[in-house]
Amino acid sequence: MEFDDMRVVVTGAGRDTGLLLAETFAARGARVFLAARDQGAASRAADVINQRGTGPAEAFRCDLADPGSVREFAAAVAGRTERIDVLVNNGAMYREGEISDAVVEQIIAGAATGTVLLTQHLLPLLRRSERPDIVTMISGCGEPGNHRSSAHPAFYAAKHAQAGFAGILSHRLRPEGIRVISLFPPDFVQEGPRTAGSALTARSVVDCVMFAVGQPRDCFIREFRFEQVR
Repeated sequence: MEFDDMRVVVTGAGRDTGLLLAETFAARGARVFLAARDQGAASRAADVINQRGTGPAEAFRCDLADPGSVREFAAAVAGRTERIDVLVNNGAMYREGEISDAVVEQIIAGAATGTVLLTQHLLPLLRRSERPDIVTMISGCGEPGNHRSSAHPAFYAAKHAQAGFAGILSHRLRPEGIRVISLFPPDFVQEGPRTAGSALTARSVVDCVMFAVGQPRDCFIREFRFEQVR
């Protein structure tokens, strides 16, 4: 499905899955507003997309762990477009092993508080869209009872917060026709064979997002749950 003139916001888009999401939306004609904690990473990602001559991309800095940065990003986007059709909450800090108190705070503040604040600030723009979608890349770490990831417990805590937020948001925004789509993938690889016995790839996760966003408006896909084979 083509997404000509669709306006899409993607956080954590400086590299890996976030960049792949931004590239894929742009390849289908969307105008992409991409953000990363590092302005340089965001700018390089936007340059890659724009050099391909697909949907235009604009780069912004947004530190989801900093409420002031979130507000500035939301205001900057509002100054560039009158609506947002898709918000992809992808940005999150993943850590394993022993970490400092400061990193614990960043993990939880970025994925939990940052997701809530950015969604809240961009809701007015989403409400102006004829096809508004909020997509949150949660993680299997946000599923009750999941213990298969080696992520730090702070990451689990942050992802459970995201899951709770997305769940109630889906219920409350449904009457307005705003779809809230959550993905709960296990730890996955950026590249690899897409076979039954292999680890889930970023491309397969992104394809799920494209499938859900591309559905007619009577189809509300609330969650993607993945079978973990490794």
